[in-house]
Amino acid sequence: MKVNTKFLTALSGAVLLLAVAGCSSDDSGKKLNDWAKGVCDQAAAPAKQIDDANTAISKVNSGGAPADVQKADSAAFQQLSSAYASLAGIFQKAGAAPNGDEGTTFQQNAVTTLNHLSAQYESLKKQVDALNTSDQNKFADGLKSVSDSLTKTTADVQSSITTLSQGDAGKALAAQPGCQRVSSTASPTAAPTAS
Repeated sequence: MKVNTKFLTALSGAVLLLAVAGCSSDDSGKKLNDWAKGVCDQAAAPAKQIDDANTAISKVNSGGAPADVQKADSAAFQQLSSAYASLAGIFQKAGAAPNGDEGTTFQQNAVTTLNHLSAQYESLKKQVDALNTSDQNKFADGLKSVSDSLTKTTADVQSSITTLSQGDAGKALAAQPGCQRVSSTASPTAAPTAS
């Protein structure tokens, strides 16, 4: 029986191509997971800052002295602003996710989104710092406005987390424990309100 060498060459070439494609696919998946792990491992410190600040906001006794409420809220908003800026920096340093043009776009969107959230919390800090603490009624009215702004920012945080959880890079991040912690602590459980 005569063996068709052209057929065997073509067949072995096809098998080799499939093997290389399989390795390449596994390799890119591993690179993406390694990238996500690198990002999420660094997210532990900002996640703790976010968690601590949100706990502080939810524990603020709005019936307390206006100056004390203002000081606690201002510190918490500053901490949140710094934490989101840190997360943006982590994405900036991590570079593009290793999944082509989509990875570059994802990274740029993450940096922009997290810097925007940082700016929103900085704005909340300025808003609470400007409140009149010498008049309980004016302070209560101002705190209501801060609470409304915080509610909007909290919705933006949740929307951003949903957006950053999409696509291959988002799924790789969502699978990492460090990033799961960020998403579970990203928003305050309660906004400050005036009694």
